[in-house]
Amino acid sequence: MTKGGRSSEKRFSARWIVILCMSSFALGLLFTNRFWTVPESNTQFISRRRQDQELQVVSEDCITKKKHGQDNDVMDEVTKTHEAIQSLDKTISTLQMKLAATRSSQELTGLEGAQAVVSGLNQQKKKAFVVIGINTAFSSRKRRDSVRETWMPQGEKLQKLEHEKGIVIRFMIGHSATSNSILDRAIDSEDAQHNDFLRLEHVEGYHELSAKTKIFFTTAVAKWDAEFYVKVDDDVHVNLGMLAATLARHRSKPRVYMGCMKSGPVLSNKNVKYHEPEFWKFGEEGNKYFRHATGQIYALSKDLATYISINQPILHKFANEDVSLGAWFIGLEVEHIDDHNMCSNSLHHTANGRRKQGTCALHPSIGVAAGSANRWRR
Repeated sequence: MTKGGRSSEKRFSARWIVILCMSSFALGLLFTNRFWTVPESNTQFISRRRQDQELQVVSEDCITKKKHGQDNDVMDEVTKTHEAIQSLDKTISTLQMKLAATRSSQELTGLEGAQAVVSGLNQQKKKAFVVIGINTAFSSRKRRDSVRETWMPQGEKLQKLEHEKGIVIRFMIGHSATSNSILDRAIDSEDAQHNDFLRLEHVEGYHELSAKTKIFFTTAVAKWDAEFYVKVDDDVHVNLGMLAATLARHRSKPRVYMGCMKSGPVLSNKNVKYHEPEFWKFGEEGNKYFRHATGQIYALSKDLATYISINQPILHKFANEDVSLGAWFIGLEVEHIDDHNMCSNSLHHTANGRRKQGTCALHPSIGVAAGSANRWRR
């Protein structure tokens, strides 16, 4: 019995061993099929890598384009914000000038009188884009005729220019020292013929140009509500289209002072032209003036012209008109625009054959017709 039991125990153990081996083999096949994938071939692997790289490139390109689009949007917003700030600054400057004008009127006439004056001026003022004052003298009839024959429209065309384009052009002149003199009557007759003068409450004289300039801006601001005010000499021929386009580029800016900016020497010698009696105010001998626009042509925005109008009784006058104008803006937040199109750049012959330094309102080398009038005599 002991011998038979051992035999049965061996058989039992062998049977279970076989079963366990088969079970292990089956489980191995099961786990192998479920968790083990056959490695891809080299071709399939390379193809899959290429697809992944292409998808990555496309994705990066989309992100880059989106980023560039966002950058462009940001720049557009910055530009719009800058323009809005400039426009707001100009509006604030205009309101400040109007407030100063009202206060000045109140001080002169009292509260009730000031209200009536300001109300009357606002009703009488005509809207304009630019008012151009041509500085002229009693003896400059041939210069004026030259201007009328070239760049200044006449009659109905002048009125049409004002109504449709907002461009007002007038010869500006004061009065002679003698009331109702033959000189004044000659201007009255000429004005009756052409209707293109702005008469100033000013006594004419070469050494009174600084005073005349102040009175011109004061008179023009009182008569027209313009965006710009331009002073030009009567020996300058202007291309109105180019001038208007130049001004339009700066119409959103406050306190604009535009012209051919220069800085010439301060002349202390009494025997030379353009002598500066107050030369000592500019420092040591040989010093130069501060930067200012040449007097042949320059433009001011409305707020600066209004500033002159309000403060003209206390604005100091130097010997030279262009120096005086530049001095009035020192200490103010003014943008000086140096426009070389308003610079003199050539020599022209006068009617008597003498050579005269040309005074070009706008640069002819860029296709602008401008230069000295050459059909007059001094």
